[in-house]
Amino acid sequence: MNLRHKLISPHTVDELFNKYIVDGEVYSGEELLFLIDLVHVFRPKKIKNVRRVSIEELLSHLVNNPIDRLAFMNYLKNLLSNRKFSRMISDAGILQDSEFIPEVKKRLFAKILPYQPEKDTFEYILNQVFYKHSDSEWINKIPEEQIIALFDLLEFSDIFTTAKDNSVLSELILSMGLITQRMSGRAMESNLIRMVPEYNHLESPFLAFENEFLMIAQNLRDDVVHYLTSDDLNYKQLLILHKQCLEFVSQAFKNSSKYGISLKVNQSLLRIRQQLYRIRILISLLVVDEYEDRKKNTVYLALKLIEYNCYKYDVSKLIGESTQLLSYEITQHTAKTGEHYITESAKEYWQMFKASMGAGVIVGFLCIIKILMSKADASAFGFAFLYSINYAIGFTIIYLMGFTLATKQPAMTAATIIKAIEDGMKKHIQTGEKHMAFAKLFARLFRSQFIAFVGNVLLAFPVALLGVWLIDLTTGVNIVDTKWHKLLTDASPVDSPALFHAAIAGVFLFLSGIISGNISNKHKHNQVYYRIQEHPWLKRNLGIARTKRLANWFEAKWPGIMSNVWFGVFLGTTGSIGVFLGLNLDIRHITFVSGNIAMGIFGADFSVGTSMLIWAFIGMGLIGFVNFIVSFSLSLGLAFRSRNIPLLEVFPLLRSVLVYFKLYPAAFFFPPIKVDATLEKEAAAKELKKDKS
Repeated sequence: MNLRHKLISPHTVDELFNKYIVDGEVYSGEELLFLIDLVHVFRPKKIKNVRRVSIEELLSHLVNNPIDRLAFMNYLKNLLSNRKFSRMISDAGILQDSEFIPEVKKRLFAKILPYQPEKDTFEYILNQVFYKHSDSEWINKIPEEQIIALFDLLEFSDIFTTAKDNSVLSELILSMGLITQRMSGRAMESNLIRMVPEYNHLESPFLAFENEFLMIAQNLRDDVVHYLTSDDLNYKQLLILHKQCLEFVSQAFKNSSKYGISLKVNQSLLRIRQQLYRIRILISLLVVDEYEDRKKNTVYLALKLIEYNCYKYDVSKLIGESTQLLSYEITQHTAKTGEHYITESAKEYWQMFKASMGAGVIVGFLCIIKILMSKADASAFGFAFLYSINYAIGFTIIYLMGFTLATKQPAMTAATIIKAIEDGMKKHIQTGEKHMAFAKLFARLFRSQFIAFVGNVLLAFPVALLGVWLIDLTTGVNIVDTKWHKLLTDASPVDSPALFHAAIAGVFLFLSGIISGNISNKHKHNQVYYRIQEHPWLKRNLGIARTKRLANWFEAKWPGIMSNVWFGVFLGTTGSIGVFLGLNLDIRHITFVSGNIAMGIFGADFSVGTSMLIWAFIGMGLIGFVNFIVSFSLSLGLAFRSRNIPLLEVFPLLRSVLVYFKLYPAAFFFPPIKVDATLEKEAAAKELKKDKS
């Protein structure tokens, strides 16, 4: 039978059937071409702008053309009969690897070159016909009554007709049994059981759920009626056990703040939760209270199969689910640390100033040491190593001595601000008042950041200047006589990409905060501090009290030490990486820039052009702002993500900050002033009014 050449790509149902139906039979040169073209006829070009997709044209054609209807019916029944789909239901869209990176790589590769199953499976048909990510969306916009009408016209049988081997119902039960067994096995692993000690003396709800389902599955196969009813006691018991399984997973996630959590455990819990959601949907398909439910559930199963297949390689959802809890735990640590970086009283304000001055002194010495290191005869790798050691040791000393490097604040304080917003939401504070409370907290943060900048710069500049002068005085060598011009132009936003380099430093500041929180969370999960405290060799040689103090010190300081070490490595290696890649990569940090400007002035024998000097100091201020805004924005975004707060919440918060700044500009720069409560309430009322409007 030859295919009549009508149209390469049919645009209407009539054209489609004229192309494929010949003498009351479907052309079988390629069995899927007819179905592929049929879907193409109804697939909208832009899914987002479509509210409803109608297949009335297809229904009318089948009603008015009995021969075409019969041919189409036989074609579909032959095409779909004996197709296996059990593995598809149990696997599609559900995490397969407990490791995050391999799962992401696998899904990304599958998007480019999709996995193609065997041709005797239902998944093969879906891969060939519904290959677009958006196919599930527009199909779900087809009215239910039209799909049921098509079901009747094609004389399909519902899935409850038989439960014999290779039947649709048998495949469905098989896939559900496979999911329950996988959940039960995964939930019994030691690293998951450790997350929920509350269940140590209780029977696993997953094991009970599996046993209950196996009994129901056997009854469905053996009974004359192959479905459940909502009044069935076994069905009700299954739902109770399902709820208990969800509570198990929720408790494990909740305990993560107490015991910590690793990425592998996080992925395992996510996989179990996905399987629980999947099995709940599939259970509902087995419930029939009215005869019409048989057809509806059959249609719903088909729609879910299409949906699962379309979203099985969804990367954005995987990343979103996988990173939310870990980002929450990381920001929890930085929130606790960040509370120490926001001053409240005048006393705290001046203590911050003193601590930042101490950091400025150390940075002044680091600037001089880096200049000396730059004169070494070393490779790009050698310079990266030397600079990294310089930065890492310096930052660690600053941290251990209790000094404050200004730009380390934003990465730590963003989570604290989110915590304040979250507390306002929990207390059901009116929107305007909640935003005004945020503005007050932001003012505290800003003035703390401001005085830390001042303290850093105020000491780094003279220390660096005094240092190079003393070296010149004692040795007769001006170590910056050949570098002074570069030191000054590197600070200028018009003569160099200083602001871009400052943004790179801001990213590294953000990453250092992430590292601190991640190490704290990881050590908590691995019980590192408890291991040190109870280490038999340490207790015997140091004593119980000293060992405990060592464990406490390690818990309090080690995440911060590693954060500062890695921050130093990031700053030290950026230039060498830029050389290797042939890119103009470097870092600019406000405190180091102030020291470099001082050394540049000395190297030029204090004969620097006014324009160059002005642009260097302007650049220093802008570099500090970029350091702050980049690290703070990234940290704030992570904190918003971890708390599931919409990013649109940023705009009313910014407006509240502007309103508060107009009322109390001095509060953003100097210690607390007396605030007029009446004005504050009026401002909050204005905010609330704007939100309502």
